[in-house]
Amino acid sequence: MFLIMEHGRIRNKIEMSFGSTLSLSEKNKLATLIYYPEEKIKQVKENKEDLKIWYKDSITKLIEICRKSGGKYTRSKVRKAFPKFRYIVDELLHVSEEIDNKEEYYDSIIDSIIEHGIAEEFIITLTYAIKQMSIDHLHIVGDIFDRGIHPDYIIERLMKFHSVDIEWGNHDILWMGATCGNLACIANVIRICARYGNIKILEDAYGINMRPLSIFAIDTYKETPPKRLLPKEFDYNKYGESDKIVLAKIQKAIAIIQFKIEGELITKHPEYKMQERLLLDKINYEKGTIILNGKEYVLNDKSFPTIDINNPYKLTDKEQELIQRLKESFMESTKLNEHIRYLYTKGSTYKIFNSNLLMHACIPIEQDGSYTKVTLLGKTLEGKEYLDHLDEVIRKAYFEKNEIAKDYMWYLWCGKDSPFFGKDRMTTFEQYFIDDKEIHKEHKIPYYKYITDEKFCKKVLKDFGINEEYSHIINGHVPVKAKDGESPVKANGKLLVIDRRICKKL
Repeated sequence: MFLIMEHGRIRNKIEMSFGSTLSLSEKNKLATLIYYPEEKIKQVKENKEDLKIWYKDSITKLIEICRKSGGKYTRSKVRKAFPKFRYIVDELLHVSEEIDNKEEYYDSIIDSIIEHGIAEEFIITLTYAIKQMSIDHLHIVGDIFDRGIHPDYIIERLMKFHSVDIEWGNHDILWMGATCGNLACIANVIRICARYGNIKILEDAYGINMRPLSIFAIDTYKETPPKRLLPKEFDYNKYGESDKIVLAKIQKAIAIIQFKIEGELITKHPEYKMQERLLLDKINYEKGTIILNGKEYVLNDKSFPTIDINNPYKLTDKEQELIQRLKESFMESTKLNEHIRYLYTKGSTYKIFNSNLLMHACIPIEQDGSYTKVTLLGKTLEGKEYLDHLDEVIRKAYFEKNEIAKDYMWYLWCGKDSPFFGKDRMTTFEQYFIDDKEIHKEHKIPYYKYITDEKFCKKVLKDFGINEEYSHIINGHVPVKAKDGESPVKANGKLLVIDRRICKKL
């Protein structure tokens, strides 16, 4: 979730540069060029417009917007916004007063750019520099991963941006945990990618071989999986029926592996207080039912060939081999580690910036509004101290390979007292294998009840050492139901929610 939205800033720069001298239609075309330069250039060529005239007109206008965008920066800093063509741009922005015929000189530079066949590259460079200079600093309020099919593209783009901070989201934490070697995180990452038909991010971007899991899933799960396991699709990611069945089988195979590994973690760490999520031993495999909260539910799938009824959380030899090979792939992927290290370098559990408190999801809160006390690595902490300690623990998981810290990365993905999750449980098993939607519900923790209370928000700001009168809490994570009249501005303006619905999720 990007706190500062690029589009509004660009529109302002266009307005400042041209005012009433351009029509609304011309301004819209110019804005589209800046937002999507490659696509716009392709469209212009397809329309068979006079390219030389279009190139010259576009470069002239973009240079003017560069002049407005870079006005608050030093000449040296503006040059640094251009990895290529920096001295050509500098010359166009600051035509020397000593030149007699400046207009002719200016035109000759642009004509030379066009004649040398570099106009398109030059235009693209200008548009990216304008976007960079239009935003002095960028806040990412969590969840780069699993919000679209190419988080790798987003991270590569952010790595080139001059000033960024990231407040980790639960999906970022999940991928970070997977790269640390946490088996439960790895299984969850793969399951979500299969769920949304995005296995390619693992194979093509990060070089993680999914073929062994695919073969295992097809060989092991002969029956057609339930409809709930069929992949959800992006509009631009269509699959044939046979491909959907394969993805559903992959999803089921890795989900069963996930439930087994999670069961081991829950048993290993009773302090997580997640015993109610031990579900595989609650299944009546003969009847195909499960009893939850005293009620018996019929499962929509009764085929569990890899589960030993007497030891349901034990991985089969083949499952063990698969997950270990996947662990090696995650931990050894050069590109994935490069991206995860960037998240560690730029990221944190929360950020205080310009006296505002930015965090992805929440602070663990009790029903009475007091901070939840959480014990972790021998320390019992609450509120700000807990989030500060978590920051250390998350770094220990990756840089020190601390086993307790690595295990905790999974808890941060789905545990009740995780400041990245903010719900009482994650009902993946129920959503997959039980059709009754009542049992699918995941309830928000009390924090989300209190964020409408101005007094509570001021207390949080004060506890984080911020002047509560002139500051704000900025959250991401949960959608704002604008169609139902919900406002993203809460607690008399003390808390702002950055609506995640601006980006189609995975």
